[in-house]
Amino acid sequence: MRQILQVFLFSLVLSVCQYTLAEDSSNKHEKEFDPLEMISHHISDSHDWHIISYTNKADEHVNISMPLPVILLHNGKLHFFMSSEFEHGNAIVQKGDAYFKLYHNKIYLTNANGDLEFDAENHPKNEHPFDLSITRNVGSMWLSVILILFLFISAAKKYKGEPQTPKGLQSIIEPLVLFVRDDIALSQIDKHKIDKFLPYLLTVFFFIWINNLIGLIPIFPGGSNLTGNISVTMLLALITLFITNVNGNKGYWKHIFWMPGIPVPIRAFLAIIEFIGIFTKPFALMIRLMANITAGHIIILSLFSLIFVLKSVVIAPVSILMGLMMFMLELLVAALQAYIFTLLSALFIGMAVQEDEH
Repeated sequence: MRQILQVFLFSLVLSVCQYTLAEDSSNKHEKEFDPLEMISHHISDSHDWHIISYTNKADEHVNISMPLPVILLHNGKLHFFMSSEFEHGNAIVQKGDAYFKLYHNKIYLTNANGDLEFDAENHPKNEHPFDLSITRNVGSMWLSVILILFLFISAAKKYKGEPQTPKGLQSIIEPLVLFVRDDIALSQIDKHKIDKFLPYLLTVFFFIWINNLIGLIPIFPGGSNLTGNISVTMLLALITLFITNVNGNKGYWKHIFWMPGIPVPIRAFLAIIEFIGIFTKPFALMIRLMANITAGHIIILSLFSLIFVLKSVVIAPVSILMGLMMFMLELLVAALQAYIFTLLSALFIGMAVQEDEH
C-alpha cells in the first residue's frame, strides 16, 4: 500500500509539473486552461501512447509519446504505417491515392491539403476509412492479457509434483480463485454444473479487475481507459448474454414465455416483460461497469483541474488530498466492479441452467 501511495504521489507531481508548463505556455498565447479538453484527452482512446508534454526553451510545445501501428482498410487495400507519421495531427499521410488526416484521435479521408468539411455542430463530415489500428486501449488490453497469462501460468506450475504450501504468486492467486469459485459461482450456479462456467467467470473477473487497476493510470500521462470504453463493456456483456441464453434449459425458457402458476392474461403480459429483460440485464452490466470506472476518473481529474481553473497554488494541497482520497476509493471500486460483473453474470447463468423443480 505504501508503494501504491508513492507511485500515486509521484505521478501526481509529474502531472502537476506537466500541466504547469502547459499552462505557462498557454498564458503566453492568451489561452485559457480547458478542463474538459484535458479530461477528454485522458479518458479517450488514441493512436499513440502519450507519455509527457513540456515547453522547451524556444517556447515550443513538445509531446513525447510512443507511436502505435495504424492499420487502415480503404477501397479494398490495407495500409500499414506508424502513428508518428501524423505528427500529432499536424501532417497528412499519403498512401497510394488516398490521403489520411488525424483529427481529435480519429482518422479521416481528405484531399492533398488535408481539408476537412464540418457540419453545423462542428463535426467533420469527411469519410472514415475502416480503422483496424492498434490503439492505446488495444495495447493496454494486450498488456493485461500478457499479465494474466504470466500470473496464472506461473501459479499453475507450482501445482506440479508433490503438494506443497502455497508460496509467492500461488499464495495470492489461489485465494482469489477460491473466492470466485466458492463465494460467486457456487452461490449462484448448481455445483454439478459449475465446472462448465467457472473458466469464464474466472477470466472475466481477473480481466476486469486487472484492467481496472491499469485503467487508474489515465489519471496521469501515459495511461489508458479500457474498461471505461463502452465497446469493451458491451462485448463482455454480450458474451454473458450469449452464454446465458445458449445454455438456458427448457424451464428457463418456459418461465420467460409462459410462466407457470400465473393466470393466462397475465402470462402474455409477463412474457413481453421477461423477453425485454433478456436484453436489459446485459445492458445494465455494460453501463454499470463503464459508468463507474469513467466517473471515478472524471472526478479525480476534475479535482486536479481546480488548481488551474482557479489559478491558485493555495487550492493545490486540497485538490491533491481529495484526489488521493478518491484514488484510494477507486482502488476499491476496481475490485468491486469486477466482483459485481462476475456475480451478476453467475446469477444470470444460474437462473438459466437451474432445474425446473428449483
